[in-house]
Amino acid sequence: MNATPRPVWIVMAVFALAGVVFAAVSAHDFIAHLDRQVHAITCSYVPGIGAADASGASGCHVTMMSPYSSVGRTWTWGGIPIALPALSVFVFLLLRIIAIMVAGRTGEAPAVSFLLAASLLPVLVSIGYFVLSVTVLGTVCKLCVGIYVASLGVFLCALVAYLGARKGAPAGAALPWGHYLASFAEGVALVVVPVVLYLALKPAYPAEARCGELLHPEDKYGVRLKVSDPPGGVPAIEVLDPLCPACRAMDQRLTASGLADRLAVEMVLFPLDKACNWMVQESLHPGACAVSEAVLCGGAQANDVLAWVFANQDELRELGRSEPGKVAGRLTAQFPALAGCVGRPEVRSRLNRSLRWTVANSLPVLTPQLFVRGEKVCDEDTDLGLEYVLTRKLAGAPAGR
Repeated sequence: MNATPRPVWIVMAVFALAGVVFAAVSAHDFIAHLDRQVHAITCSYVPGIGAADASGASGCHVTMMSPYSSVGRTWTWGGIPIALPALSVFVFLLLRIIAIMVAGRTGEAPAVSFLLAASLLPVLVSIGYFVLSVTVLGTVCKLCVGIYVASLGVFLCALVAYLGARKGAPAGAALPWGHYLASFAEGVALVVVPVVLYLALKPAYPAEARCGELLHPEDKYGVRLKVSDPPGGVPAIEVLDPLCPACRAMDQRLTASGLADRLAVEMVLFPLDKACNWMVQESLHPGACAVSEAVLCGGAQANDVLAWVFANQDELRELGRSEPGKVAGRLTAQFPALAGCVGRPEVRSRLNRSLRWTVANSLPVLTPQLFVRGEKVCDEDTDLGLEYVLTRKLAGAPAGR
């Protein structure tokens, strides 16, 4: 038996403990939102330290509100957060490391080889989520990075320990399958039990939740833009500001959920920019008026213009804050065909009528807003609960958990 030096095991335990902390903070942030209210979260490499964010600007907020932060969103509000089983896995690894150290089994190949296999799971999941964050979400959650580093640290230490134990292992020794199966069952139980408790204790969705209907669903102002029109699609209306981060996030969630394919969506532009919107005293999204005009000018290409705006929203938002007069130029440089349209009186008049449509329907001054068959999806259900609530609105099923 060739035991790996104790410092390697101590470092491995520290990495596992770090994984527990980062996963616990992430799970806590997610669970706090199950009351369907807005909560600020801290996005920091040191959990709990730093400025809290409730605006949706931080990578942690974007990641948590994305459809990839949890599973089972169509059958339970919010779904099961990925951070919860991640927490269980790190707890299992930490307990396993401590047990091996206390029992003096750091040189036993069977115990160390199972630990190595178990540590491979969070590494593979971390790689997948890192690629997803960079390529799909376009941002990185600092808490998630902590989990990624912790996963890699545990795995590398376990690999060193395994190589050391393997040197002292007798040749041709029989594999202790009973030990492996018992350890695997222990790990599964440690993941399943918290998930079951979570589902049993999480708040139930209020069956009476209703958030109003459109007073005048007709488009007598001629301001709505067709976004999608699938055969048999359920009528839906999105009220959005093209430079609103929450609007972009809702669009991403709708697309990823697959539910957008069942909706015949029309869009109403509602820029929260005092340059054209008399309902706001201060511009929440400077430059949004010019961007909205560009979308209106897009005509048949309106969806392409909006998609490009969402993809380059951070750049446009920064330009709107620093030099709002140059936003229109940035758009026409990307879409030359819009140059003769953006800023024309008739386009500004149409955007004004779009704002008056929201007034006629007594809508609050906020974005995004989503209506399905004229009934509003509650504002608190357009993020983590979107898939759950929208699935039931499409099917006409009663609400549950």
